[in-house]
Amino acid sequence: MTHMFFFLTVALYGCAVAAYLACLIRTSPLFTLWSGRLLAAGFTAHLLSTIHLASKVKYLPLTNMQESLSFFSLAIVGGFIFFERKYKVTSLGSFIAPVALMMLIASSSLHPEVRQLHPVLQSNWFWFHALLAFASYACFTIAAGVAVMYLTQRYFLKTKHFGALFQKLPSLETMDDISYRCLTVGFPLLTVAIISGSIWSEQATGSYWIWDNKQTWSLIIWFIYAALLHGRLTIGWRGKRAAILSIVGFIIVLFTFLSMKHSITW
Repeated sequence: MTHMFFFLTVALYGCAVAAYLACLIRTSPLFTLWSGRLLAAGFTAHLLSTIHLASKVKYLPLTNMQESLSFFSLAIVGGFIFFERKYKVTSLGSFIAPVALMMLIASSSLHPEVRQLHPVLQSNWFWFHALLAFASYACFTIAAGVAVMYLTQRYFLKTKHFGALFQKLPSLETMDDISYRCLTVGFPLLTVAIISGSIWSEQATGSYWIWDNKQTWSLIIWFIYAALLHGRLTIGWRGKRAAILSIVGFIIVLFTFLSMKHSITW
């Protein structure tokens, strides 16, 4: 059942990506309608797959790379659906849905690891920490997608290239607002995730902070987004500078996630 829902999710996400990309090529209410419906259906199938796997293994499936990539994809799609419905920005799906699909495909290429849960992970603090971390990472992923759109639209305006793609992208003001909302949601989530991770670390190792690679890079990510948020609130950082820093932050998030997944201070 888990595999059936999983492969259905891949198929629905794939169709949604095709529909979103078609929206960039040709303006069509049909493409706009079905891209959202296909992604929502894929999200439902993805959620059912995750729930079924959790019921089978008796824990939330995010303790290895395969499970985590799938859960990261689920969090990204869930966050995107929220922002798409709030801001009516269908074109954002052309930048976000492919990322979620690639993560899911990467997850399917890894060997499944169904095993007994390690005692270190049998802590409510771990699950609380992990869920908040994924939620914050999803916000930062969406912010990075918006930043790419922002820089693209800014280039069109600067070069006075008002083609078809320019007409389909949101205004700079709308994208800047979405980016700010992602930051104001993602940064507090990351902050609480790091705090709860420290409490979990104390339970697992006897120390709140052991300065391993995962904790160090998590702190670097925190400082990047803290600087971005502080800059926006105090000296009005917006536009190109904020967009570039948002992309840099996401690249470091991805590097940390992919290269250090098995650290004890996940």
